[in-house]
Amino acid sequence: MANSYMKQAIEMAVANVRRNGGPFATLIVKDGIVIASGANQVTRSNDPTAHAEIVAIREACRILGDFQLTGCDLYTTCEPCPMCLGAIYWARPAHVYYAATHADAAGAGFDDSFIYREIAAPHDHRAIPMIRVSDELHSSPFDEWSRKSDRLRY
Repeated sequence: MANSYMKQAIEMAVANVRRNGGPFATLIVKDGIVIASGANQVTRSNDPTAHAEIVAIREACRILGDFQLTGCDLYTTCEPCPMCLGAIYWARPAHVYYAATHADAAGAGFDDSFIYREIAAPHDHRAIPMIRVSDELHSSPFDEWSRKSDRLRY
């Protein structure tokens, strides 16, 4: 069954390229049913976060009425980039299945290796410097959260 989901995702990605979208697509499956799908919409929507995985996760969470994808499997046409990997871990699906590797993506011009290098670099040595602006109240949002007895952990 996994192969049929992956084949469907790959066909979506090819169709998306033909509609001037990026070469990525994702399906989210729960209990053997595709509950959401997403294709790369970055250039179409002028949204750098509109990767296929993010689009599909947002739709699946909306459909499920939950911010987690418990019991779901994610089928994506390419090994997730760092942003999508983070979103996947926050969404907590059961499994992630992918077809192409990050090396395949890099060969087509989608190289995310610089992001991994940037994550490892000290803040002041990054291509986009990360500068902390400390304030005496910097921890107040977390203090407020910690005091909240009805907080919904995620």
